Amino acid sequence: MVLDNLFKPVDAEKQPWQMFFLGILFSTIAMFVSYFIFKTQSSLIMVFLVVLLSFPIVYNTIKFEEQKDELNLSEKTLLVEHSKALFVFMFLFLGIMLSLTLWYVLLPDSYTSFLFKSQIDTISSINGQISGNAFHFDYFTNILLNNLRVLIICVLFSFIYGVGAMFILTWNATVIAAAIGTFIKKQLVNVTGYASSAGVINIVSIGISKYMVHGIFEILSYFIAALAGGLISIAVIRHKVGTKAFKNIVFDVSELLVISIAVLVFAAVIEVYVSYRVF
Repeated sequence: MVLDNLFKPVDAEKQPWQMFFLGILFSTIAMFVSYFIFKTQSSLIMVFLVVLLSFPIVYNTIKFEEQKDELNLSEKTLLVEHSKALFVFMFLFLGIMLSLTLWYVLLPDSYTSFLFKSQIDTISSINGQISGNAFHFDYFTNILLNNLRVLIICVLFSFIYGVGAMFILTWNATVIAAAIGTFIKKQLVNVTGYASSAGVINIVSIGISKYMVHGIFEILSYFIAALAGGLISIAVIRHKVGTKAFKNIVFDVSELLVISIAVLVFAAVIEVYVSYRVF
């Protein structure tokens, strides 16, 4: 593939911010192609096309990280090295999410009603579950258990499909984009006619913060889990089961999973006891 040669892992990890613009490009292409070719199913086809475009850089980055496990680096050094891959993934995710948020706000409802149909239905379902329960410990437990379920799916998808977790993470990016876009659109309607530039910026800032104060930690946790699953997947493919190198990879993966769960618990605390109270 052309993308295999254009975006190499070693270059991406040196300048991970470039992945932000790549995310914008991928999501924009996927959105318009899905709408004009698969209009009635565009909300799901869009996710598939983003994953398809992202596959080379994500797979090669995970493969690159697996090779680092063979260098007999200290655990601290290895975790620092893995953090470079996480920056690549996070910038790519943010590019996708913010790009689709912008398009959601700018495009008329006649477009977004198709492009984000499944995402809007999901948001409506989630909002129905939140009503009246946002500050209870039971709700915190439900949030945490649901997020753990997503984390487990990320690990399994990455293990089985290599970069299968990208489907889950890209889907989350589109749902968050629809949620933020809906909030911004509603607020802009309320201030039509007298909103200053500062007011618009304030609305956009609140909209993004409402979902990303806790969301950034959730997504980071999922990416850590996806990286762990991907490392094991590639190690098995390369026939390292039972070798010393494979044992090192298993230990590394175990550390990553523990870190991802810890980050997810922190994200749930922020979501229930900060995000809902503040926003």
